[in-house]
Amino acid sequence: MASKTDPRAPRLTPLALHDLVENDDAFFGPGETYDGQRFDRPAFDEGNLTSTDFLECELNGPTLNDAELRGVRFRGTALNDSFAPIMKGARTSWRDTEITSPRWGSAELYDSSWQSVRIDGGKIDFLNLRASKIIDLQISDCIIGELDLGGANITRMALKNCRIGTLDLQQALIKGLDLRTTDFRTLNGIGSMAGVVVDDYQLGLLAPMLAAHLGIAVE
Repeated sequence: MASKTDPRAPRLTPLALHDLVENDDAFFGPGETYDGQRFDRPAFDEGNLTSTDFLECELNGPTLNDAELRGVRFRGTALNDSFAPIMKGARTSWRDTEITSPRWGSAELYDSSWQSVRIDGGKIDFLNLRASKIIDLQISDCIIGELDLGGANITRMALKNCRIGTLDLQQALIKGLDLRTTDFRTLNGIGSMAGVVVDDYQLGLLAPMLAAHLGIAVE
């Protein structure tokens, strides 16, 4: 029987996309809704997609550099091989969505909403999820320079086989964050780790920080 301290795995809804319509539209204006469409290498660079909806769509190889994505909603959508040195996506909403092999530089996705989302592979220099609401998010086999979860509300999140430079948990409210199998060099917010699960090796790395936080002298 699993102990009460074991996290429940993220509940991920399988993505099923059928009968998609090819979209060759050269204009992507704010507030548009795209439903059941496939995009092949769309260039959103510096575009204004504010409050745009992508519903059960497939975006293959999109470029999103410096595009305005504030308030964009992704529902039941696949985002494959996306490229964005600068990604401006505050207050975006991601649900029942799969992100495969992203190549993002600075991804400003703070104050966003994540529910039943999978990020698989890729490399992200800075993933800013500060103050986000996260329910059922799995990130696997991804290299992340800095992951900022400060002030986030997290329920059932797992980081699997990832390499993270700096992980920031300051003031996060955590109800299940599984860090097992993931490597990280620096962790900020040792006092906000209630609800986090680590393995024996990670606990050894965290021991000096835990001792300092609790005022324990080791001699």
